[in-house]
Amino acid sequence: MKLYNTLTRKKEDFVPLEPGNVKMYVCGPTVYNYIHIGNARPYVIFDTVRRYFEYKGYKVNYVQNFTDVDDKIIKRANEEHSSMAEIADTYIKEALTDADGLNVKRPTHAPRVTQEMDNIIKMIQTLIDKGFAYEHDGTVYYDTRMFAGYGKLSHKKLDDLMDGASERVEIDEAKKNPADFVLWKPFKPGEPKWPSPWGEGRPGWHIECSVMAKRYLGDTIDIHAGGEDLIFPHHENEIAQSEAANGKPFSKYWLHNAYIMVDNVKMSKSLGNFFTVREIAEQFPYDVIRFFILNGHYRSPLNFSRELLQAAQNGLDRIKNCNADLGHYIENSTGDITEAEAEMKDENEKFVKQFEAAMDDDFNTADAVTAVYDLVKNINKNIKEGKMSKGFAQLQMKTLTDLTDCLGINKEKENITGEDTSEIEALIAKRTEAKKNHDFAKADEIRDRLSAMGVTIKDTRQGVQWFRS
Repeated sequence: MKLYNTLTRKKEDFVPLEPGNVKMYVCGPTVYNYIHIGNARPYVIFDTVRRYFEYKGYKVNYVQNFTDVDDKIIKRANEEHSSMAEIADTYIKEALTDADGLNVKRPTHAPRVTQEMDNIIKMIQTLIDKGFAYEHDGTVYYDTRMFAGYGKLSHKKLDDLMDGASERVEIDEAKKNPADFVLWKPFKPGEPKWPSPWGEGRPGWHIECSVMAKRYLGDTIDIHAGGEDLIFPHHENEIAQSEAANGKPFSKYWLHNAYIMVDNVKMSKSLGNFFTVREIAEQFPYDVIRFFILNGHYRSPLNFSRELLQAAQNGLDRIKNCNADLGHYIENSTGDITEAEAEMKDENEKFVKQFEAAMDDDFNTADAVTAVYDLVKNINKNIKEGKMSKGFAQLQMKTLTDLTDCLGINKEKENITGEDTSEIEALIAKRTEAKKNHDFAKADEIRDRLSAMGVTIKDTRQGVQWFRS
């Protein structure tokens, strides 16, 4: 298995720190609003990466945090005459609702910043004690000059960053260097606060993830992931903090997904092309949104449009229709796999190998989806020919299930469990009887009646199949 490592800018063989185990940290959302489609991409992509590791037999310790203390959360709380905790609780709940809708597995651990204050303060003190940080009037800064590897993830030179910082912003006289960043900020009226050796205040943004990764995964982890907008400064600063404090490499591999574009323009609130997942889910089901995201390689920009979502829905329907047809075939066929089906078994295995080759090549979900489509085409051909034994049809169902589950794809049509289907079944029986008696006018009349009820029927060699339109 090869993955593209942002740190080295090349594809590398994946070799875990501990055989059979993967320690993975993914930066989660700042919870002051519903998650947007840009947040959904890392949710779906890195959930799929996790699923593929598990498909390959690895045990994955998957950590994804919630940032529940931040200027944006405080601003929202003030606007709504609420508290930061109430705003965070509300939007953590909403984020989980959307993640569940997208079929994202719950993390092994989902820490919140406000629950990590003791460890945050402890790491900051360690950085001060080791000479990597300094305090001035209640603010603690990280001294970027003291960390020799600063810039190695973003491939930026510290001197260039110093010059750039001095040109962009007003110089903070308390900083030793313009590129130094805040680890702890002093309390301001109307803001939440925690006691610390440097006075009451709250942490800077970057220190939080360093602390949570260390607590739940250890000093060195296998994979750190997130959106490419986090490479600098967030992930660069995480490396500086963690490696200085722990004296060990922080993460062996760094994975970053590209932006989502809206009609070929980068999504931005200021441009008015900003969409939450909840808004999109009002027009397209969550499973379509997930499938849309998987149809592009995670390191390439993904263009978002209604037309592309509709195309994703059409593609997902192909898979769902195939699954339903195959289920119907299995219910109405007999026999174990025959010796004559050996060649068909080899062909079925070819699609598995095609799928795995795509995923082994830096988690190429776009090509993995193509492998699923090719499998679907083969299944449809076998159903049409009607020569499969029940045993071989079950084998193909298992293959389809294994691959779609690995991608987190929902291959099931609308669930009608518990619905009273007696009227539908009775009408289908009458239609079958009418066709048997060559009363095709009556058969067509019943088909139209079923259609008006939202029921689509399909005549197959194994009998009549029906489903909700």
